[in-house]
Amino acid sequence: MEDRSNWDFVHNQAEGAVWTPGLREIFEYRDLGIKDGSKGDVVAHIVRHNGKKAADQVQQWHIHECDFQLVYVLNGWAIFEYEGQGERTIRKGDCILQKPMIKHREISCSEDFEVLEIVSPADFATKVVEAPSADAAE
Repeated sequence: MEDRSNWDFVHNQAEGAVWTPGLREIFEYRDLGIKDGSKGDVVAHIVRHNGKKAADQVQQWHIHECDFQLVYVLNGWAIFEYEGQGERTIRKGDCILQKPMIKHREISCSEDFEVLEIVSPADFATKVVEAPSADAAE
């Protein structure tokens, strides 16, 4: 196991939480302080719908260049399509372990959609890609 003795203890309090724009135009993000505390090894944030209605690149097929991505639904629902997995509706209480580099896209989400997302490394890239071949789509 890697040495993580340089990580900091983090207590991110809900009171005074800061919500900022991020990857998605229809979402706002609350950084939970894990990126700084883990020295960039991991990011954890809450992502919630901000009421805007706009199409963006994440509704296209894309990948995240990361080693680990976990999504836990705190509220609402969303429909995603995953390469080799087909369409999946995720709802409050559901959890997705998204394997590294899997092609996926969001089809739709509720206006109260909110998730906890944990990704490693903290600074990961998102890239639009070609749709998977028909035989890989399901």
